[in-house]
Amino acid sequence: MIARIWREIVERYDAVPYLEYLQRTGVPDYQATSGNLGVTILQRDVEDVVEFTLITYWESMEAIRTFAGENPERARYYPEDRRYLLDLEPTVEHFEVPFTDLPIGETRA
Repeated sequence: MIARIWREIVERYDAVPYLEYLQRTGVPDYQATSGNLGVTILQRDVEDVVEFTLITYWESMEAIRTFAGENPERARYYPEDRRYLLDLEPTVEHFEVPFTDLPIGETRA
């Protein structure tokens, strides 16, 4: 599995509208793309703004390209994003997420 991670910052007063916007646009789009395994949205207060981190989970880089296009390292923006985002961060990060055979809560010695 591959995690695709993208971060963005919005004004504090835009945090709730932006989250609602993500839930109406990005999340359904991710979920409708073949090979998407899920979406996590994180948010935290940072001084006078709110930072959002979106983590989408994918079966493969091919699935990511289905969503993001031929240049998967570039962020994909929706038209209204410019209304909310303070800086358009053009890149995303990809991490391999290894599976484990350990039950939750157990560790190897």
